[in-house]
Amino acid sequence: MVEDEVPAAYGARAAEYIELFGSIDAAAEADRDALLAWSKTVTGSVIDVGCGPGQWTAFLAGHGLDIEGIDPTLEFVAAAQQHYPAHRFRLGRAEALDVDDGALGGILSWFSLIHTDPALIDLAFAEFARALRPGGALALGFFEGPALEPFPHAVTTAHYWPITELAARVEAAGFTIVDARARTDPGVRRQGIILASLS
Repeated sequence: MVEDEVPAAYGARAAEYIELFGSIDAAAEADRDALLAWSKTVTGSVIDVGCGPGQWTAFLAGHGLDIEGIDPTLEFVAAAQQHYPAHRFRLGRAEALDVDDGALGGILSWFSLIHTDPALIDLAFAEFARALRPGGALALGFFEGPALEPFPHAVTTAHYWPITELAARVEAAGFTIVDARARTDPGVRRQGIILASLS
């Protein structure tokens, strides 16, 4: 699928997605704990890249993080602004964060690059490195698998990444890996998390 078609695919199913995943209560406790712990290591402003309907932005803001959510899907941004009016949301995408060089202390990219063509994912990591200050923190969530390969995600084609291969792409963009791990929860695809610091 062409990159610009992904927001349209999510927009067409936004109501369904929001009903299933639009509340932080739908997130695994392990994920809430991991990202809350990560947020405590971050100094400065944060962007939640691919924030969807805003649940993670609101959750982390509620725990003291200075965070703004961006998403390329208009329906998600509108829903986030409606449901979480105290927090900041705008249209935006991973490859063009629209912030000054070194402006950010952290970037959360939670399953927001799963549909990105593997040949293009380095563009997002380069933009993350540009926007973060030295020492800035990255938290990346993804679907982990033994081989880099596409699979039929419910919305549109997504990709499994071997954790070592994705970590190598992150490192190539100038990051140092702080933690990289994966787990398998009942009834869901194997999930990975990479935490990194801009070198």
